Amino acid sequence: MSSTKVLFGFHAVSVRIKAAPDTVEEVYFDASRRDARMRQFVARAKEAGVRLIEADGLRLSKLAGSHGHQGVAARVKAQAQARSLDDVLDQAEGAGQAPLVLVLDGVTDPHNLGACLRVADGAGVHAVVAPKDHAAGINATVAKVASGASETVPYLMVTNLARTLRELKERNVWVIGTSGDAEKTIYDVDLDGPVALVLGAEGDGMRQLTRKTCDELVSIPMQGAVESLNVSVASGVCLYEALRQRRPAGR
Repeated sequence: MSSTKVLFGFHAVSVRIKAAPDTVEEVYFDASRRDARMRQFVARAKEAGVRLIEADGLRLSKLAGSHGHQGVAARVKAQAQARSLDDVLDQAEGAGQAPLVLVLDGVTDPHNLGACLRVADGAGVHAVVAPKDHAAGINATVAKVASGASETVPYLMVTNLARTLRELKERNVWVIGTSGDAEKTIYDVDLDGPVALVLGAEGDGMRQLTRKTCDELVSIPMQGAVESLNVSVASGVCLYEALRQRRPAGR
């Protein structure tokens, strides 16, 4: 029997309805909302043939476990994603793409994780990797902040992060860590080939063993008074530099 979970918020639910309507068991919506956004959402849900159920704000909050549901929640079947890093790398290489992996070391805040997944989806990342200990898992808050990206980007939690980084290196993936004290910047390295970008939690940064396992370290130039960026912002800077380098000339 397929496991189910709850998604909430317009983006997260809309992405699932668009991408896999057959996995949407039922959608709850606040019928007291009569604005254009809700009307458009309901119309798209009806067009997709999903079951719609009217619900008040209290019921939606209980279902979502949050007051930030925006008047929309859904029960959905869990979707199968790549089960291992080898699967991800094989799929990327089979499609003729240089693997791009985001590694998060010690990111425990669900809002940060959700934002990182959203950035990863936008930049075309093949998978996000994190340790099973000292890291946030996918929950309803992550799914909402990710705006659907938790459904599209494989999130792989591994037992031993340093060992996983070594396995990436054995697959010819260049492992680049970020550190404020690195002499090279993210703009000084070649990101066009198979790359794993490693970011640590804001403040603590990468753990020492993770740092030692990287092939090289880079920094993000900081011109103002603050010493570091939020991890999701830093992920965006690094991943979109990789995307810039990988885009064909003139596109």
